[in-house]
Amino acid sequence: MYPSTSPETGRDPWADGPRPAPAGQPRGYPPGPRTGPAVEETGELRKRGPRRARKGGEPARRPDDEVVEPEEEAVPPVPVHRPLALTVAGFAALLGVGLVLGAQTAGPGHRLPFAGIILGVQLLYVLAWTMAMRPPALAVVALVSAGVAVAADAAAVRSEIAALAPLGYVAAGGLLLGVLGQLVRRVDRARVTESLGATLLIVIGVVAFATLIVLGRIPAGTQAITVCLTATGVALTVARLTDAVAPWPRLAPQVPRGAAGVVVGAMLGTLVSAVLGSYLVGFTPTSGALIGLVTAGTAVLADLAVGYAEAGRLMAGEPPTMWIARHLQGPLGGFALAAPAAYAMCTLFL
Repeated sequence: MYPSTSPETGRDPWADGPRPAPAGQPRGYPPGPRTGPAVEETGELRKRGPRRARKGGEPARRPDDEVVEPEEEAVPPVPVHRPLALTVAGFAALLGVGLVLGAQTAGPGHRLPFAGIILGVQLLYVLAWTMAMRPPALAVVALVSAGVAVAADAAAVRSEIAALAPLGYVAAGGLLLGVLGQLVRRVDRARVTESLGATLLIVIGVVAFATLIVLGRIPAGTQAITVCLTATGVALTVARLTDAVAPWPRLAPQVPRGAAGVVVGAMLGTLVSAVLGSYLVGFTPTSGALIGLVTAGTAVLADLAVGYAEAGRLMAGEPPTMWIARHLQGPLGGFALAAPAAYAMCTLFL
């Protein structure tokens, strides 16, 4: 039998010798992998192609890429004016003495003298805070706040039961009047929120001072006012005096206050309240130190927060307002926040 195909099928009949192997490769061996840079026929290295993009779409970084970060400019600290710090310390001391002595004049049938002192402090608070904050509807905010101060003092004196509920109603009515007065105005409606925020702060502050009248009507209230407001006055005065002598370490470059004044003021206020607690009826050194610590710490922190708020307004580009109002704002805010704290501590622990 013969095969169906010849072994010569498919062979080039004109080729006399074996097929030549491809140039550059030894015969019988597969091409090896390239390990070096690709070399063209001219012997030069091929140029690098574009960098492979990363997953986020940014080109991959090479080791020789340099990242240049902008240098942060050092902000020079605001200088501390010693005469101004001493003046504010004296004002805080006088305010504390006036409130403590005024509380001693209050009695079951003689509440009006102390209410008159509180009203004067409230009007000073309204003047300082409105001139410092400069809300859009300044006249509306000032008139509403002054009306709330008078109404809160009348409610604190004339109410049958010494409680804070009438003061809460007065504060709510004042906020409602502030909203209506702002909506009636035809200009600056874009800044309604700012005006209402200023109204809220000032109304709450004047109502907070009225809590001292209510506190004087409860048992041991006059002694509590003496301890708490003495601690508050000492804390604010010492804090400002320390800032005039050693304002360090600085809490912020834009705020001319130091941490040493805040800490030392709160500590000395607590010490003074503990000493008073050992002499007053109904108190002990422990209870006096406890309520003094709360009120003194609250006051110095409120005073410090006012400084931060003023620095924020200046950094935002707002022009500075009346300097005396800006610097009286801190001690007034400290006493305003210490008054309800004293009421709360007296009702909870005494």
